[in-house]
Amino acid sequence: MSKSIYDQKEQLNFLYGKMELLMTMLDSMDPEETGVEEIDRIIEMLDEIENKCKKFRNELKP
Repeated sequence: MSKSIYDQKEQLNFLYGKMELLMTMLDSMDPEETGVEEIDRIIEMLDEIENKCKKFRNELKP
């Protein structure tokens, strides 16, 4: 299990890393060969990033 990230800079670095991973995945996909499983994984990754953004935003509220 990973530890919580409370530092705003670390949170942004975490999100940038996740986005870079997603972009790398998208760049490596062949649109003609991509199946439903790959698209489902992309949607899952986007949901994870969205949830992390919400969590980090809520942690910043006073």
